[in-house]
Amino acid sequence: MCRNIRPLHNFEPPATSAEVHAAALQYVRKVAGTTKPSQANAAAFDEAVHEIAHITQHLLEHLTTSAPPKNREEEALKARARAAKRYAQAG
Repeated sequence: MCRNIRPLHNFEPPATSAEVHAAALQYVRKVAGTTKPSQANAAAFDEAVHEIAHITQHLLEHLTTSAPPKNREEEALKARARAAKRYAQAG
């Protein structure tokens, strides 16, 4: 999975529309192989982002879990710690 796409399920508060849209945009960029489509492809690109965001929101609304909701700040701290470890090993 693209490192820029973050898990959105089981957070308190739930993922916002902006977060879902950002994940959809990253997905479409990855699949299309471009960060900015040409004018000829802009409509198809934008439509794909919209449709993927819509179905992602639908998925998130219908997923269930018995695990307690995750805390965004705690997850961000864990991610920073993993990144620090990864980059320390690389250097």
